[in-house]
Amino acid sequence: MSRTALRICPLCEATCGLTLTVEGTQVIRARGDRDDVFSRGFICPKGASFGAVDSDPDRLRTPLVRRDGELREATWEEAFDAVAAGIRPIVERHGPHAVGVVLGNPNVHTMAGALYPPVLLAGLGTRSVFTASTVDQMPKHVSSGLLFGDANAIPVPDLDRTDHLLLIGANPLESNGSLCTAPDFPGKLKALKARGGTLVVIDPRRTRTAKLADRHIAVRPGTDALLLAAMARVLFDEDLVDPTPHVQGIDELSEALRDFTPEAVAGACDVEAGLIRALARDLAAARTAAVYGRIGSCTVPHGTLASWLVDVLNVLTGNLDRPGGALFPQAATDRTPRPAGPGRGFALGRWHSRVSRHPEAKGELPLSALAEEIDTATEEGEPVRALIAVAANPVLSAPDGDRLDKALDSLDFMVSVDPYLNETSRHAHVVLPPPPPSRSPHHDFAFNTLAVRNQVRYTRPAIPLEPDRMAETEILARLILAVTGMHGADPAAVDHMVIDQTLGKAVQEPHSPVHGGDPRELAGRLTGDTGPERRLDMMLRLGPYGDGFGVRPDGLSLEKLLAHPHGIDLGPLQPRLPQPLKTRSGKVELLPGPIAADLPRLRAALADRPAGLVLVGRRHLRSNNSWMHNVPALTGGSNRCTLHIHPEDAERLGVADGAPVRVRGAGGEVTAPAEVTDTVRRGVVSLPHGWGHNRPGTRLGHAAKNPGVNVNQLLDGRLLDPLSGNAVLNGVPVEVVPQTATETASQAAPSTAPSTAPSAGELGALT
Repeated sequence: MSRTALRICPLCEATCGLTLTVEGTQVIRARGDRDDVFSRGFICPKGASFGAVDSDPDRLRTPLVRRDGELREATWEEAFDAVAAGIRPIVERHGPHAVGVVLGNPNVHTMAGALYPPVLLAGLGTRSVFTASTVDQMPKHVSSGLLFGDANAIPVPDLDRTDHLLLIGANPLESNGSLCTAPDFPGKLKALKARGGTLVVIDPRRTRTAKLADRHIAVRPGTDALLLAAMARVLFDEDLVDPTPHVQGIDELSEALRDFTPEAVAGACDVEAGLIRALARDLAAARTAAVYGRIGSCTVPHGTLASWLVDVLNVLTGNLDRPGGALFPQAATDRTPRPAGPGRGFALGRWHSRVSRHPEAKGELPLSALAEEIDTATEEGEPVRALIAVAANPVLSAPDGDRLDKALDSLDFMVSVDPYLNETSRHAHVVLPPPPPSRSPHHDFAFNTLAVRNQVRYTRPAIPLEPDRMAETEILARLILAVTGMHGADPAAVDHMVIDQTLGKAVQEPHSPVHGGDPRELAGRLTGDTGPERRLDMMLRLGPYGDGFGVRPDGLSLEKLLAHPHGIDLGPLQPRLPQPLKTRSGKVELLPGPIAADLPRLRAALADRPAGLVLVGRRHLRSNNSWMHNVPALTGGSNRCTLHIHPEDAERLGVADGAPVRVRGAGGEVTAPAEVTDTVRRGVVSLPHGWGHNRPGTRLGHAAKNPGVNVNQLLDGRLLDPLSGNAVLNGVPVEVVPQTATETASQAAPSTAPSTAPSAGELGALT
């Protein structure tokens, strides 16, 4: 007998509602939930394959513990005993910074990943923190922190009401949106055009999104900041500036951008000056407009400047914080809104990495620096001797995975929280596997802060946990206890501690609805079957739409949310300035000091003219980083690891369609089949991220049959955006040469040696 259950999809940032058909303990079908208040029945191939992802036979069911050099199945008690015995002595002997923590992109797709890593980091006290953000969106966090005083205050385009949308480095028809949570992004773009709006796409590739555009500009990769700066210069020169209120620094900004005229940047961008002027004029003339930049404009040498200039254009045209422009979402679990006024601001470089002295950004060090922090001795501080990796696969996601692969083998101890034995977790001394997503509750803490419409949804597990499995929330709670010297304590103590601390602070805040209350009495009124549900109830009740523990009877609570299984619509985005601002001035600070100090580097780029080919990444609708290549339904067809190359470049280099080519970069070399296509502009080649599943010791049976190659192995890990520490993944020089018949035959010959071919990079999502 089958039954249906609701589930919010955790497989990309669109967060679509699903209706699952369940037989016994198996999801046999997934379709879009037509009653979902946000997604209205939309579903993509990933969501439709939820059951296949959920029941992948290569998912680990029980913990693994390394004994006599081999990972072997163990009980949960044995696994956490090993974690405590492995981590605590290192902390006590070498200090907390000797323990590194790596958080992967999937953390933002789970309740556990949102609720527990902050507690883990606070309990450990380590500064050796690395996440997928620094191979993805960290430039946007840094630019938002400098502009608005809050690194998480990221405005998103008001897709449903805008008249003019300019996308730069974004391909939402493949990504489903990123740093912009929008189910059915394709439908929203088509609706924009249907109501007479304009879509402009700036991208070196003619992507599916670019094909939909009214105007596609094939900019030279890596020059996004120059193009945007020139557009801002046009607005100043032609008296088209009509700025958003609550802004300071307009005159200073005009002077700082004086040299970036369309004529000055045209050669570097390979975009005609007249076209740049037209882009700026059309943006200014639109009734409402929004500029939105994504990974292609983040993972470049000037990623923070490009991210900053996206919002500068929104400010200068008066479209920041305006309906139809770019607005700040208000999530139901946001903290109680404080009164508008000056804040503490945002600081960079509060500490530095040990080896290369990279400055901290948002509490993190560059993921590209992880290998050297492990394998390089210096007189200053201890190297990373132990590593905790939670839903992270940096051997594939960071530049030069070969070096990191070797470095991980040298660790004294490593623990991975991961459902797979993959390219990174195979090095662990303990692997703690979370259950499939159907067995977990779901609420989008992070993505609702980026949603194009305010709403709130929560789904409980669709299928109960089997007796031999442990909830991901309990895994992380026990991990926190094991590494902070409280091994063996009740895991519920972690949730109790967070609730007590949060309510203790809330009752002391004058603007809080529970100001002056009794924290213990308030805690006793929380509802929910589990500690995570009680924490969600607390956040909802204290949040901007909450009932304030009875102060606002019509407000939100977990009980009310459970009564609305398809979610609660909280309405379109609304203007919120100046309330979200936490700058020291209490205003949008248009020309922060670190930005002004980095502009000379951008000015020097005016003379750049790459002589050879440059590399960009790409993604596919059926992929999300390196997660899904083990699912047959999501691989094959057009989802292949090929090198896209323009026909003219292919002819010049003697490259034939389908033939193997060697691609050389500063970080290494890979061999991939060529795919000759005019969807890339001349001078540009493209390899997808997320591939390279052929390292020994993994258990990814389907992925290993067609492993592809690691685009990140081509990259120089020392090349970073200096403000954010973000890796430069796009616009990097490469050399492409046809592989000879002898080389092809040599690679095809059988070998008794284990494969050590490089793996692929996961370039996107929140990070």
